[in-house]
Amino acid sequence: MMFKRFLSLVAAAAVSTSAMAWQPSGKVECLAPADPGGGWDFTCRSVGNVLQDLSLVDGTVQTVNMAGAGGGVAYAHTVSKRAGDNKLLVAASTATTTRLAQGQFPGMNADMVTWVGALGADYGIIAVSKNSRYQNLKELMDAVKANPKSVKFAGGSARGGWDHLKVLIAAKAAGAEKLPSIPYLSYNNGGEAMTQVVGGQVDAFTGDLSEATGFMESGDLRVIAVLADERLPGKFSDLPTAREQGIDAVGPNWRGFYMPKDADEAAKQYWVDAVDTLYASEEWKQVMARNGLIPFHPPASAFDEFVRNQVQDIEALSREIGLLK
Repeated sequence: MMFKRFLSLVAAAAVSTSAMAWQPSGKVECLAPADPGGGWDFTCRSVGNVLQDLSLVDGTVQTVNMAGAGGGVAYAHTVSKRAGDNKLLVAASTATTTRLAQGQFPGMNADMVTWVGALGADYGIIAVSKNSRYQNLKELMDAVKANPKSVKFAGGSARGGWDHLKVLIAAKAAGAEKLPSIPYLSYNNGGEAMTQVVGGQVDAFTGDLSEATGFMESGDLRVIAVLADERLPGKFSDLPTAREQGIDAVGPNWRGFYMPKDADEAAKQYWVDAVDTLYASEEWKQVMARNGLIPFHPPASAFDEFVRNQVQDIEALSREIGLLK
């Protein structure tokens, strides 16, 4: 324990040295752009705990949930009301870049915030309740192909968001037509969406593996496909991929942060270095292993470009499947 504490102090000192002009004191706020229970909430709470464990903050990291408009309310709040806040981190993911790509944050673009970094990627899943008549992804997609309106999907992103796109990517790969006709019900977070599936009101859940682990472990939710290149390691190795069922659909979702554009440069550098330190820690590796996150951490110099390229790619995909004209 003493040795672990020593390593934590060394890590904190390394970050502090690189940004001597500024260090966080008191409460740090992590804004989760959804209600409790989803992927953004998971990101804030998990990272906040490890930041405190590693002594990278000397106070607390408070998760503040701000749902609305698929992340748009939190994005607008950050841009318009928190522009110079040095102690604000906002959870982000592929869902964020999806909404930016589709113009769902009116009057706003990716240049209006500072992209801090990513801490891993979360593969998309399609899951059903334990009592569902669908035993695998092929059966589910056969039903979609026979009648696109016959299968209802639920997810934690807005219509046209990343959770919705994962359904359309899988359906397109399976050979389904009339993709816009497939029913997709949007909820404020993945937890709400899964509750509807478990309760039998909706046929299938589309989301990310990390947000579904609780329902999986309780046995209430059955994952019929992971949208990954190959089977995941460790305790998730028994989950089948879409590819091995003859449906070439892959949907990784990075998890990370942005912060206000007008924050001090020293504060921006501090948080970039803190994310680097956290990602390299054993504590975070354990969080990743428990929740099915895969390694993904572009260097700070490349992350900004990655975000912009992803916005362009998702815009092109959205046009291809008819979500954008």
